[in-house]
Amino acid sequence: MVKLRLQRFGAAKKPFYRIVAADSQAKRDGRFLEIVGTYDPTNKKEELEVKVNKEAILKWLERGAQPTDTVRTILSRTGILKEFADSKKESK
Repeated sequence: MVKLRLQRFGAAKKPFYRIVAADSQAKRDGRFLEIVGTYDPTNKKEELEVKVNKEAILKWLERGAQPTDTVRTILSRTGILKEFADSKKESK
């Protein structure tokens, strides 16, 4: 099963994450299939510092990839999950 999850980078106490599509059996920072975005939780700005490739995320969701809880929250804040749900309703 493919999961959309976070891969940790950065220094101690200064994390930076990549949002990746990876096999659920792979290690957290191990092999991945595709980088679909980035997330910086240490950003001091009021808005969420997220950069995503919307087309790639929608492609993986359509193929059945399951986002982890944190990635699901990030995608819902950016509006991608709502767009995916709307496209599923239209196709029925």
